[in-house]
Amino acid sequence: MEGNEKRREEIFSVSVRAGKRTYFFDVKETKQGDFYLTITESKKVFDRDGNSRFEKHKVFLYKEDFGKFAEGYEKAVEYIKEQKPEYFIPRESSENENYSDYQDSDSDEE
Repeated sequence: MEGNEKRREEIFSVSVRAGKRTYFFDVKETKQGDFYLTITESKKVFDRDGNSRFEKHKVFLYKEDFGKFAEGYEKAVEYIKEQKPEYFIPRESSENENYSDYQDSDSDEE
């Protein structure tokens, strides 16, 4: 039952593959019907024995912070664009195709 409840609360999901990392942007809904966003960075790492696991870092963003977060993010990206515009030149490789992968997968499964 818990798995079904978890699936029900996820409203929208986008994954972005970027080199060795994958970023997940998951819009979820609370029991009260409020939306929140989880941003997960997932990276495959290996221990000394060669065994792999996924290292994850999550940020939870709640409705009262959406505007402030978006404003800060936009300012930071604009600064980077002004200082290092070459970071935003599209690459002509297959790696670039993964930047707008829309998937219905749950970020906790990778």
